[in-house]
Amino acid sequence: MVPNEDSAVVVIGAGHAGLAVSKCLTDRGVEHIVLERGEVANSWKTERWDSLRLLTPNWQSRLPGFVYEGDEPDSYRTMPEVVDFLDNYARTISAPVRTGAAVTAVRSNGSGYRVATVSEEFGCRAVVLATGACAVPTLPALAKDLPTGIMSLHSRDYRNPRQIPGGGVMIVGASATGTQIALELQRAGREVTLSVGEHIRAPRTYRGRDLEWWMDQSGMWDETYLEVEDIRRARSVPSLQLAGTPDRTTLDLNALTDIGVQIVGRLVGLSGDEAQFSGSLRNQCTLSDLKMNRLLGTFDDWAQETGHNAEVEPIERFEPTRVSDDPPLTLNLIGEGIRTVLWATGFKPDHSYLELPVFDRKGRILHDGGVVDAPGLYLMGLQFMRRRKSALIDGAAADADDICDHLVQYLNGR
Repeated sequence: MVPNEDSAVVVIGAGHAGLAVSKCLTDRGVEHIVLERGEVANSWKTERWDSLRLLTPNWQSRLPGFVYEGDEPDSYRTMPEVVDFLDNYARTISAPVRTGAAVTAVRSNGSGYRVATVSEEFGCRAVVLATGACAVPTLPALAKDLPTGIMSLHSRDYRNPRQIPGGGVMIVGASATGTQIALELQRAGREVTLSVGEHIRAPRTYRGRDLEWWMDQSGMWDETYLEVEDIRRARSVPSLQLAGTPDRTTLDLNALTDIGVQIVGRLVGLSGDEAQFSGSLRNQCTLSDLKMNRLLGTFDDWAQETGHNAEVEPIERFEPTRVSDDPPLTLNLIGEGIRTVLWATGFKPDHSYLELPVFDRKGRILHDGGVVDAPGLYLMGLQFMRRRKSALIDGAAADADDICDHLVQYLNGR
């Protein structure tokens, strides 16, 4: 392996976060290269289901020097549209992307870092890890106990109902991904059981405006990691139960119950053919309703205090989540005809290539708002990294600006 000529900065990942950093570095005159394991927007191209749309409206796709300029600002992009958006952005900013360059190691070399790929090596003074929060699927330990003959599929590998074998489907996880796939499969004629743990219920629209309008205008998305009492907890909360459908309908457990989805509690065990569920379903749903109403109350207070009441509809509240008085605590998967378990259990970052002492005892990178506990090493795109919106496309601009300011100071010896 022959080392390439040194560059000031190596950015790992050419998704929206890495491209935003590239634009900010270019604006500051900082030499850099962006290494991408596949192509630009690789995860959007290869790790999403066919019908998925963004949860955020088009107007909210704002990157440094690049915003939505179409005639459907309140629609939600399909995956091909997201890919086109990011491909166009990379071309517009002339991002120095090296595709097909999967990183295999990042090591210290005393004055900076050596970044190795499968075929090349790059020297640099600083590295930005922009591979995001959704790199590796997470599965509960009990997944290994699934009975033989039942297909096990993580949401990352789900594409459409046609790939699911005949029979019923149990989906584990009731955040945005789990509820959207449950809706699609039930409408496709499957018998769907949804295992529900902690989740955050939210209406698609509130008082005549998209929920994202409220989050954006009220400043909630801009809340920083320094303003919350328990940032570790804030970084691990589930995604909002939202769907970006053309008709802007709300997708919650009531909507799924209405079309025949069976709702059960959190999956806590698998024994033989039998799935075992927690008895906390009602409590989880009550807590979710309370969180939703607290959020809506925050919006109401903001509208009152800022004079926005006149431009939105009257205050509204929604029917509580309907929960069976006697939800099942066990289910014989084979006996009930369930042939597939789909794990909508989330993801975690992949920083396995880092050969640096920057991890805590649970394998998490130690950082302060994306500034890693190693000189010249930075993160981008993680959940609530610097702001509540850090993991969104819309959150990349502000975070990249902050990170690049710090990075330039570091390069200048400050």
